[in-house]
Amino acid sequence: MNIQTAVLCDAATDDNGKLNLLGAFDTIYARELPAIHPQCAVALRVTFLAGDEGKRQLKLNFVDADGHAIMPPIEIPVEVALPEDMHFGTRNFIINIQQLKFETPGLFSMDLSLDGQPQANIPLLVKHVLPQPAV
Repeated sequence: MNIQTAVLCDAATDDNGKLNLLGAFDTIYARELPAIHPQCAVALRVTFLAGDEGKRQLKLNFVDADGHAIMPPIEIPVEVALPEDMHFGTRNFIINIQQLKFETPGLFSMDLSLDGQPQANIPLLVKHVLPQPAV
């Protein structure tokens, strides 16, 4: 397995195998805490090789800097089967997340694993921005 793209973004679509991304980001600026991010998406583009064939389990776990989950893990069963004339197969995965809540500022990560083996992580920094006093 080769992860070509793993990104946190405002939105993503799959158009006949073409992955379209809108607004990739790695930092959220919050005026108040807890912070609620209304909507985002995790977009993945993954290439599978012949040795990856079979039933697989893709797992996404959003964690804080201490490794504690901030939302339930997302588990996606994946059946990998390549036609005989293909050397690899590429799939797009789009996971939409609503009302993502951050109790504190800090470093977070979306950790990706396949069959329990870590594959990649997407870092996210949540910064608390205090309002500027009126002059």
